[in-house]
Amino acid sequence: MQHILDELEKRREQARKGGGDRRIASQHAKGKLTARERIDLLLDEGSFEEFDMFVEHRATEFGMAEQKIPGDGVVTGWGTVNGRVVFVFSKDFTVFGGSLSGAHAKKIVKLYEQAAKVGSPVIGLFDAGGARIQEGVEALAGYADIFLANTLYSGVIPQIAVIMGPCAGGDVYSPAIMDFIFMVKDTSYMYVTGPDVVKTVTNEDVSHEELGGYRVHALKSGVAEGAFENDLEALTQVRRLIDFLPLSNREKPPVRESFDDPDRQEPSLDSLVPANPNKPYDMKELIYKIVDEADFFEISKDWAKNIVCGFARMDGEPIGIVANQPQVLAGVLDIDAARKAARFVRFCDAYNIPIVTLVDVPGFMPGTKQEQGALIKHGAKLLFAYAEATVPKITLITRKAYGGAYDVMSSKHIRGDFNYAWPTAEIAVMGAKGAVEIIFRADLNDPEAIAAREAEYKQRFANPFVAASLGYIDDVIMPHGTRRRIVRALKSLKGKQLSNPWKKHDNIPL
Repeated sequence: MQHILDELEKRREQARKGGGDRRIASQHAKGKLTARERIDLLLDEGSFEEFDMFVEHRATEFGMAEQKIPGDGVVTGWGTVNGRVVFVFSKDFTVFGGSLSGAHAKKIVKLYEQAAKVGSPVIGLFDAGGARIQEGVEALAGYADIFLANTLYSGVIPQIAVIMGPCAGGDVYSPAIMDFIFMVKDTSYMYVTGPDVVKTVTNEDVSHEELGGYRVHALKSGVAEGAFENDLEALTQVRRLIDFLPLSNREKPPVRESFDDPDRQEPSLDSLVPANPNKPYDMKELIYKIVDEADFFEISKDWAKNIVCGFARMDGEPIGIVANQPQVLAGVLDIDAARKAARFVRFCDAYNIPIVTLVDVPGFMPGTKQEQGALIKHGAKLLFAYAEATVPKITLITRKAYGGAYDVMSSKHIRGDFNYAWPTAEIAVMGAKGAVEIIFRADLNDPEAIAAREAEYKQRFANPFVAASLGYIDDVIMPHGTRRRIVRALKSLKGKQLSNPWKKHDNIPL
């Protein structure tokens, strides 16, 4: 019996070594952890249970029959994050550069099927060179199998991708379907075609970083929801994110004990909005002052900064927050802001997370660049996302809510449950000056008449009471009592039941 146990341990040790000491040293020299080291940091200590440690590829061509390493370039299994079960796969760059084979793909698909069966999130740690060329179409088939699993279980179990090294070719589409993508600065990159192909086809000289580094995807394209300094920070922040999320769409978000008084008042909020309507303020200050312990996990903080999205808790209950940011482009809705917020709202709705919307929006961004970029379609995504959402929706207008943007930002008309406004709120088709210049065009040459008309318009619309008189605003509240009112509204909506008309699926304006 002992010789069998010795053989088992020998095989386990070989699998744990991956590509061997030399390649592990090379990985460390690049500032990267190994696949197993990453899993150990991500999961609770000692909780990891591995699947398919001994799986090997079945390729025989191009000398592959003599090159077999247990695990075949990906480590899969399950463990816990703060005691809650999650499933994880971690691509091992020390084994064939982490490239995907048919056997490698089957390990990941098997993991997904098990995760969906028990209702637990999947976290994918990517560090790989794409498809294994020696396997040809079998590798491509493996990618498609993974894409199908990503798609079928979207909205069923949360899926989080962390790009911790190369992620190229077919490898990029699995993260693209997943719910969140995070990158590691300076060691990770993503692209469909690499610099050599780009040089051949377009004659552009471009580096890996310039083509698909974090500065591209976390700051410009919006492909990634964030970037972190190193492997340790990335994995620590993923643990933090998981704490806000339910394990599946069959569960409610996890409630944590809160030591922050739900009735806490914030007198400083009474002076947050400047007297000058054109002067900006930081909407994040409002967020930090009303959520539990000022704990806010922001999503895509470096992209589309004119809108803020993220997770927080109020009285221990997780919520999603969407807020216009007056400090950036006056909080206007443009293509990127609409895309960012729409995807976030749909995620929250899929996983039973209530949505709190903080509104200070002057409208949609004007200009030929926005119109030619399909602002109409992209703006409609956000409208569609809010309209179809059936989770509790609470809206607060702090200052401006102009034009169609008022409708889009979770207004009462698209099934907002509680719609509040501060006394400083203005709800109108547009600002007073622009409105008067259109309505009273004949008086444009009379400055005194225009000034009088503008004052009249402001008196009529530069307040929340017209909307309140029509029932579109449920109450005008004092800023210092905002936390208490939102917490109470959330409590009252715990039993909310709302369903949409039966359909195979909707047809969001993509």
